[in-house]
Parts: sequence; structure tokens; C-alpha cells
Amino acid sequence: MTHVEDELNSQPECWQRAAGQAGAHTAVLPAPGERVAVVGCGTSYFMAQAAAALREDAGQGETDAFAASEFPHHRAYDRVVALTRSGTTTEVLDLLGRLKGRTRTTALTADPATPVKSLADDTVVLDHADERSVVQTRFATTALTLLRAHLGLHTEAVVEDARTALDTPLPEGLADCVQFTFLGRGWTVGLANEAGLKMREAALAWTEAYPAMEYRHGPISISTAGTATWMFGDAPEGLAGQVRDTGGRWIGGTLDPLAELVRAQRLAVAVAAARGLDPDRPRHLTRSVVLAP
Repeated sequence: MTHVEDELNSQPECWQRAAGQAGAHTAVLPAPGERVAVVGCGTSYFMAQAAAALREDAGQGETDAFAASEFPHHRAYDRVVALTRSGTTTEVLDLLGRLKGRTRTTALTADPATPVKSLADDTVVLDHADERSVVQTRFATTALTLLRAHLGLHTEAVVEDARTALDTPLPEGLADCVQFTFLGRGWTVGLANEAGLKMREAALAWTEAYPAMEYRHGPISISTAGTATWMFGDAPEGLAGQVRDTGGRWIGGTLDPLAELVRAQRLAVAVAAARGLDPDRPRHLTRSVVLAP
């Protein structure tokens, strides 16, 4: 079993533990009414997108998400939350350094023994979700689970859906498709983006991701026999039929969207195996992006 497989299989337990920790970190996580930005790079950026949409939809306050390198320094925030598994990513550290003494910051990380500890005002450590793999799975979803629980949006049913996602076989023949598109709405747009990234990282697959309503505005032209379109959450009315009319395959999400992401992670591993690739050794990637000065 690869590191990726081992780590993605441990997610139900990681989520339970993170949900149980949420109450202990209330003081350093965004309070109702705060104007908040959530930042990250790569996978962490897509989790930031999901977390920001969840918080704003919950009526907790204005919440934006940015790639750390694109943070708008002309805007004022009460708190910036940074997601960084390694605690060493250059863009995140640069941003926290610039914000120090100006804006309250909280970092969610897997390793406190890194520079992020000294740069962030507050740190939440999810070391039980740390990973050996380059390709992120459990840390990202565990960090998002902590933030969902902080908003009161996590339930035990989410964990059960994750177990179902791990125990239920993937649709027959899905790994043989030549192209994959992931769709979301609201907070699940970030999950769709992350599913596409997992497929590209682990399996070098042709994947795209869009807000579901945008799929009709051009991207659906790629749908045909041998392609798959996977929806995270409830689909817009009529979209499934339109995709099927193209000859493409439609995968409707039946589980909690975060558990659907676990299924997509499994698909990435399956496609990698079918193509003779090792998902633990993704091409051109390292576990943390540290840029030379």
C-alpha cells in the first residue's frame, strides 16, 4: 500500500479527532462577526475556498479565500487563517511575516517545529493528520473538518459517509475514462478544484473543475463517450441529463461532499495504478514548496 492510500484510508478517524479538538481552539479561530481571510497554497488554497464559503454562508461574517501569494494587502481583516501542512511553504511564511503586528493570524499546521510557529500569532496543530506523502489527502480534509466543527456544521454522519466512501467500490470502468471534470456549488467548488488537483498530481490525468452552473458555458463541449463529470453536492436541475445526452458519464454525489472528495482521492490512486504510475512519486513535485531567496 502506498503512503497516499494509507493516509486517505485513515481520514474517518482523523476527522473524529479534529472535531473533538475544535472546542479547545475556539479562542484562536474566527469569532462570529470577524472579517476573515483564509489563505493557503495548492490543496490548502482549495480548502480555504471551501472554508470561506461555509463560514460566510453560515452568517458568521465576511470571509474571503486567497492563494497566499495573491493576498490583497490593501484590504483590512480582523484575522487571517493560514493553512499549511508543512509550516515551511515560502508564500505562506512571507505573508505571515508581513502581517505580523498588523493583523491577527492563526496557522493550522501539522508540524509546529517549523517557522510558522514563530510567525503566526496563534497555531493549531493537527499532528495526528500529518503525512509522509507529497500528495495531500488527510491533512487537508482534517483541517477543513476542524473548521466545519468550529462552525457547528460537522456531524457524525459525515464520518460515516467517509467510511462508506472507503468501503464502497468505485463505479465500474470509471478509472478507464480519458478525461474527468469535477463540479461544485458554493463551498463544494473548492472541493471540486481539489479533486481535479489530486487527479493531476497522482495520475497525470486530464482533469478540469468548475462551478456547476458554469459548466454549460463552454466546458461541456469536452463531454463525450469516455469522459466523466462528477458532481459534489446537489446538481443544478437538468445538468445530469445534459451531460448524459453528450454520451459522457455522469457521477452524482450521494454522500456528504467531503466524503465524496475521499472517493475522488481513491479514483486518483486507481487511475495512477491503471497507468503504471506511483502516486507517492508525483512528477516535478515536492512535499513543500520552498523557493530559493
